[in-house]
Amino acid sequence: MKAIGFKQSLPITDKNSFIEFETEKPSPSGFDLLVKIEAISVNPVDFKIRESAAKDTTLETPKVIGWDAVGTVEAIGDKASLFQVGDKVFYAGDLTRSGSNAEYQLIDERIVGKKPKNLSIEEAAAIPLTGLTAFESLFDRIKVNPETDKGKTVLILAGAGGVGSIAIQLAKKIANLTVIATASRPDSIQWCKDLGADFVVNHHNLKEDLEKINHSQVNYILDFVDLEGYWETAAEIIKPQGHIVSITGSSKPLNLDILKAKSVSFSWELMYTRSMFNTEDIVRQHEILNTLADLLDAGTIKSTLTTTLKGFTLDNLKKAHEMQESGKTIGKTVILF
Repeated sequence: MKAIGFKQSLPITDKNSFIEFETEKPSPSGFDLLVKIEAISVNPVDFKIRESAAKDTTLETPKVIGWDAVGTVEAIGDKASLFQVGDKVFYAGDLTRSGSNAEYQLIDERIVGKKPKNLSIEEAAAIPLTGLTAFESLFDRIKVNPETDKGKTVLILAGAGGVGSIAIQLAKKIANLTVIATASRPDSIQWCKDLGADFVVNHHNLKEDLEKINHSQVNYILDFVDLEGYWETAAEIIKPQGHIVSITGSSKPLNLDILKAKSVSFSWELMYTRSMFNTEDIVRQHEILNTLADLLDAGTIKSTLTTTLKGFTLDNLKKAHEMQESGKTIGKTVILF
């Protein structure tokens, strides 16, 4: 089968930043599905791992990354029971295994969902990683209750990004929250509004803009951009007994003491935790993806696809990475095989 990977962490402009190669098609065992991939999408985690996984070294065999995928089940392992050969599926993958930048991939069925029937292949490929991250942030980390928490405020940092674009919809349509998103460019502001944000504020003037809309403090904060840069501000604007969730990490220790007086909860969210540690509730991701598929099929939420590149080629993969590295993409970029 054809795959695209890298042996060194190089700038995306380098001719060897990605290399195309042939490798043996794998065979499934245990809970694995063998999926023939039909589309993938590219996320910030892709270029971050490409930049760091082979720094100052040369790998013997190319590392294949990529996590969002849509495809057809071609074979199943001896313990697999959730899917059958021929099923259309979508998933966000596992950091510890070979990725989706290949024609075929092995994936644990417990982190796989049914492809939404009413979406095109490329529309579906835009969803898994960001959908899981947004859903887990709201319902597994904060544990929002749509009935008792109705009307509470959530501030979504980087509303027009991949995760923010799904989080706005889930927070508004499913969690019944008042949604405040950050964006600064006219196109990204409009995008957030179109997805259902009640308010859009400029992250450059966050406290001032929140005061202008009479929401100087919020119940929840979802950080999808830069926790380190917003930490002190977040501590100021979060309400007592509020909850902050971040996916971004921090290069230095965070001062949790500034949350103490308000009894504020803080959670990290990493979509890969369940697959990395084979947690007891790993099948939860299968269930979430199926829930997302139902919401998409019903039209309750919509795909965040904005760009489709046709053809599984070196040029298209490099282009998708360049777009992610720019930090200015809206929604999701998909490569259709």
